[in-house]
Amino acid sequence: MSPITHCLTGWILANTARLRRRDRILVTAACVLPDADGLGVLADLVTRGGRGATEWFGTYHHTFGHNALFALAAAAAAFALAARRRTTAALAFAAVHVHLLEDVAGARGPDGDPWPIRYLWPFDVSRMWTWDGQWGLNAWPNFLLTALLLAGTLYLAWRTGDSPVGIVSGRADGAFAAALRRRFGNPRT
Repeated sequence: MSPITHCLTGWILANTARLRRRDRILVTAACVLPDADGLGVLADLVTRGGRGATEWFGTYHHTFGHNALFALAAAAAAFALAARRRTTAALAFAAVHVHLLEDVAGARGPDGDPWPIRYLWPFDVSRMWTWDGQWGLNAWPNFLLTALLLAGTLYLAWRTGDSPVGIVSGRADGAFAAALRRRFGNPRT
């Protein structure tokens, strides 16, 4: 799945509880950050074609951030930083797992091989989560899921006045919600 899909998923999950802005950001981050293990693609692009070419993306993506240990670390970090500690930590833990499930469902690479999740890494590298029906990253189910999540996010922004835009700027988030309300009317409270 794309980072955008994971972000929208995390935002909607964060809105299942009454959380402050910072706590919603923590849950959303927990749903996106597992893909930080894919940043090796940058080194691969820089070294491509050279003598010291790396293969970090293929080697490490779906490893460091895609396991139970990372989920526990994300929950611990959320607990330490949140106002509503237990709720935010539980949602951060759930957000990592939703990310993993999204990847098991729809993250097959262009070569056709399913991308497994090594859930017990680094303790057990032999067991992996896979699904024979895993669809490709550019398959229609991923686009449909992203569109549905976007619709849900826009609805929440209209209804609550908060959107993922608030991750970057509270002022821009307010302007975004106000624009939605001008277009579609004020929600009944």
